[in-house]
Amino acid sequence: MSPEEQEPVSLPVSASVAHLRRRKLEATQGLLGDTISISDEDWQQPSRLPGWTRAHVATHIARNADGIRRVVHGLLTHTPSLMYPDSRQRRRDLEAGSRRGALDLQIDLDTSAGQLNDTFSYLQESGSTEEVQVLPGLAMPVHHLMVARLNEVVLHRIDLDHGFSATDVEADIARWLLEWNCSRLGQRTDLPPLRILSSSGLQATVGRPAPEHEVPVDVHGTDAGLLGWLTGRGGPELVGGAERLGIQEL
Repeated sequence: MSPEEQEPVSLPVSASVAHLRRRKLEATQGLLGDTISISDEDWQQPSRLPGWTRAHVATHIARNADGIRRVVHGLLTHTPSLMYPDSRQRRRDLEAGSRRGALDLQIDLDTSAGQLNDTFSYLQESGSTEEVQVLPGLAMPVHHLMVARLNEVVLHRIDLDHGFSATDVEADIARWLLEWNCSRLGQRTDLPPLRILSSSGLQATVGRPAPEHEVPVDVHGTDAGLLGWLTGRGGPELVGGAERLGIQEL
């Protein structure tokens, strides 16, 4: 199943919206604390994402904030909108943004994140649980966007390859994001049957259903290690025979 054909995403985490928003804000502050020390030259160095420099990653993070804000604003004003209405313009914006210097990138990251946080405050006050279309074929209750944004901030902070790795993800956030990404994988038919077994006690089955008499591959690790493995961002050596998986972010 392609990313465009995904089923609506469920939210497995049990944290309150207010708590999720606070942890998302703290994760963003951690990201901005890293990026402020990146020089003009280092912004143009390769990131962990093939074909992208660090400046590409930063531009994507900022435009992701704008896209989520667009979806939430559309709900609040009764004018539904996708995160990225024009895919070609999205690619052009990414390339143009990647050529900027350190100061402009930092301002963009800070400003877009702050505007999104302000928009989330209105969403939190409204208490809405209405489902919104985020991307073509991908819908979710609007308050789940807080987890989606946390996922983007944490994973792309790793992608910047500037001293932060999957093993540095804090325990509660690692658990939430592992659950989130297992939920997003669901029963995708292009993935082998896997059983995720975390040392925290989390168990999840992902991939296509195992045929009769076939046992899913067990993959063991910590929440942070499994999160890195599932999303193609490293982590400690894991016990299990499956290839590392990759999940497309928003």
